[in-house]
Amino acid sequence: MKPAPTRRYPLYIHLSVLFSALVLAAGAAIAWLGYVGSRDVALAAADDVFGHVGREAYSSLRESLQPVATHAELLAIEPVARASSLAARLEALPIMRLGFSGEAPVAASYVGYDDGSFFLLRPLPDEPARALFKAPADSAYLVQSVELAPDGARQASYLFFDAALRELERRMPAPFEFDPRTRPWYRLATEPGRRVLTDPYVFFTTESAGMTVAIRTRWGSVVGVDVTLDQVSHRLAALRTLPGMKIALFDSERRLLARADVERTMVRRDGDRVSLATLDEFGEPALAALHPAVAGAAPASRTITAGGEQWKTIVLPIQTVRGTLSLGIAAPLDALLAGARAIRLRGLIAALIVLVLTIPLTAWLAHRVAAALKRITREAEDIRAFRFDGPSAGGSPVLEIDKLSGAIGMMRDTIRSFLQITTSLAAETDSTRLLNRVVSETSATMGVAGGVAYLADGTGALEAASIVGADGRPLAARPPAQGADASSPVAEALRSGRTVVATLTAGAGGPLEFAHALWPGGAVVVTAIPLLDRAREAVGVLALFQPGTVRPSAAHLAFVEALSGTAAVAIETQRLLEARKALLDAFIRLVAGAIDAKSPYTGGHCERVPELTLMLARAASDAKDGPYRDFRLSDEDWEAVQIASWLHDCGKVTTPEYVVDKATRLETIYNRIHEVRMRFEVLKRDAEIACWKRVAEGGDRTAAEAALERERTTLDEEFAFVAGCNDGDQFVDPPKADRLRAIARRTWRRTLDDRIGLSHEEMARRGHTPAPVLPVEEPLLADKPEHVIARVPGDTIPVDNPWGFKLVVPEHQYNRGELHNLAIARGTLTEEERYVINHHIVQTIIMLSQLPFPKHLRSVPEIAGGHHEKMDGTGYPKRLSAGDMSPVARMMAIADIFEALTAADRPYKKAKKLSEALKIMSFMKRDRHVDPELFDLFLTSGVFRRYAERFLRPEQIDDVDIAPFLGPVPARAAG
Repeated sequence: MKPAPTRRYPLYIHLSVLFSALVLAAGAAIAWLGYVGSRDVALAAADDVFGHVGREAYSSLRESLQPVATHAELLAIEPVARASSLAARLEALPIMRLGFSGEAPVAASYVGYDDGSFFLLRPLPDEPARALFKAPADSAYLVQSVELAPDGARQASYLFFDAALRELERRMPAPFEFDPRTRPWYRLATEPGRRVLTDPYVFFTTESAGMTVAIRTRWGSVVGVDVTLDQVSHRLAALRTLPGMKIALFDSERRLLARADVERTMVRRDGDRVSLATLDEFGEPALAALHPAVAGAAPASRTITAGGEQWKTIVLPIQTVRGTLSLGIAAPLDALLAGARAIRLRGLIAALIVLVLTIPLTAWLAHRVAAALKRITREAEDIRAFRFDGPSAGGSPVLEIDKLSGAIGMMRDTIRSFLQITTSLAAETDSTRLLNRVVSETSATMGVAGGVAYLADGTGALEAASIVGADGRPLAARPPAQGADASSPVAEALRSGRTVVATLTAGAGGPLEFAHALWPGGAVVVTAIPLLDRAREAVGVLALFQPGTVRPSAAHLAFVEALSGTAAVAIETQRLLEARKALLDAFIRLVAGAIDAKSPYTGGHCERVPELTLMLARAASDAKDGPYRDFRLSDEDWEAVQIASWLHDCGKVTTPEYVVDKATRLETIYNRIHEVRMRFEVLKRDAEIACWKRVAEGGDRTAAEAALERERTTLDEEFAFVAGCNDGDQFVDPPKADRLRAIARRTWRRTLDDRIGLSHEEMARRGHTPAPVLPVEEPLLADKPEHVIARVPGDTIPVDNPWGFKLVVPEHQYNRGELHNLAIARGTLTEEERYVINHHIVQTIIMLSQLPFPKHLRSVPEIAGGHHEKMDGTGYPKRLSAGDMSPVARMMAIADIFEALTAADRPYKKAKKLSEALKIMSFMKRDRHVDPELFDLFLTSGVFRRYAERFLRPEQIDDVDIAPFLGPVPARAAG
């Protein structure tokens, strides 16, 4: 019997029940502990505030005294310290008033001299200060001077100065007895150069509280600077952060030095006597209950009752050069605990609310926890479906769930990073960039400084093929090659096929010593990962370097080992691609070489045209201005140009050599001028036979021999004329053609059957006419029916052909008629033969169009097939205009023409000099047969000159003035 299935509930229900129970249990405790905790926090916060006030008070006192002491030391070395007259002392005013700049609380600076004289400078910053001394309206400074009269009496003077230290008024007040030598500051400064500080006291003139910094100079005088404590009071006032807080600075006699209540005075007057008020006299009960701090004793806060209130108080010691001062702080306890009591009340109310809201709140919290698990489940499903662009599962307040979410996220990032790196490696086509990327991507993933990609050669030795940092930048080092049996972690990884991790120490030597030059200062950890191809054979080693002694983690090693397999496959694939590319390139060169080798007269053409095309393309790419300033070719474009250049004449494999190499007009597979010569020889023999026959029959021998000589001369001249017409360099005009026909009318007797010993094809061409009865008289030169070779039906190009050819196809495939060929006006080719030669470009396009070129090489047929087109649309075979052709195709047209004009290996023409070739091409530019702008670039960039220096004979290279060939094509020639 099957057990009853266990009833399952969603996670949030389990968590809701658990959370509700916990909240109910904790609610009461929170309500009870809330007040206690908040009270302790408030009291601890008050202690922190008290400590902060103490530190700030000490800092304020120090900041008040430090610049004053510096100013006193400056005056102690100034001439004013030894000046003996009022005039000399007045010269020190610019220096003395420096003490009043900034925020220093300087009330006055002065010098007391050992003879009893006195010199003081006091600022008058505001109207109350000027009213105290009844100073003129523009007064900024007051000088009080006491000098000794010749009779020994003391003479006091008041001098008033404006802000620019211009004297405004000088007064002589009523005599008063003031001897600086009797003042505490003078008597306290006994040791020259030593700074002293007086006890706080009330200044005689201004009746404000302060202290004096004094220094006895080496001339016996004493420099004094009065500093008020008002700034300390204002700082204490700013530090009152608690309601009702009282702060006061006092000395061991409980005299008040500074206070937070700045509006209340600290000075007590008893008749003409003024003094500092004590804590008892200040009228604050909480402060009056404080006692001075005991030096060395740790301050502690305590609670007191004063004025009917409870106060939290503390007395902090403030150390000065004159001893210990006390900083008293008091804060009402009711104010301190008001927040805690409010928190206690709110806690009780909150506990009641929590009890009401426990169930829905805990259900909501449980739902949040369950929602995090749902998000993690969704993210795992995304990873399973290889979707990495979705949102992350995010964090969770539950530690285990948060760790699980983090682990899932790291797994997603790892897989995504792995796939991205794999994709980028697979997409890289350049072997150098591929290796650099393998090293940099792996270094960045591992978090190391950089690495080296070693590749194994055929002998197993390791060569450093790439050395870059984690940022992808090359590193300045040249790692030496390593043999397979070398003693290094890299060679060991190659031999074992396993990852090797080792620590390199400086000075140990070996093939990895270069790492210490890159990362000096200590040990370097090297991680050597073998690069295993599909057959699990090591094609190289990836060495990663990290300064220090920390080794990679197991997780990092596992990731990089998996990545290294992908990198090895990418390297292997790249090598295969490069090998196939090299094979294709070699095969292309083989085809081009075979085409050149097929004809001994065009050898090198298929090699020179690519060079010239690439030279012109580079010049266009380097152009900084002109129509080609924006012309650029990618690496793939350059590959297409190179392949198209090498294959631009591949259709010539279908062109008969005797047509390509036809050096004379009568040449087919051999030069038929020899047949014609033999006929002339026959005629000369016939003339001799007729001469001697006439003599034998009793004729006049002298007349017969004279007639024979005339006939010989005529035949020799006529043959020489016919032979001259056989030369392709000779122009055959209509008069010469007429003479050829006249010579052709001569006859010779044939007695042998011309239909025996023939091939089947030759016999078929003669079968259309009946055989004559022998012997037969035949013309010396003739266009016979058998000379015409008919075009086969498949050797035509339909008008609607898929390649877009626009051709005028001759009626016959060949016409080998003797008169027909000898009467060619220029060159050696008949219309039919020229079509056969030009047909090689048709075959080139057809052949290349049938090849399955990859996408980046699909422009090869267009580039290779356009070098016989003309920019005016009259070219061959598609009658394209300039706008229908790519720039590179137009460049190849120029290269093909220039190479043909300057080639020195053609039997049917002489090689042109530079000036001749460029002049001919300038006419072609004018007639829009070549691209005018490219032809100008061909000239101005010097490409023609560089090509000539490499490929032309020295005698062909002459001086050329290119200026006449440059510039736009005239409008009349553009059409």
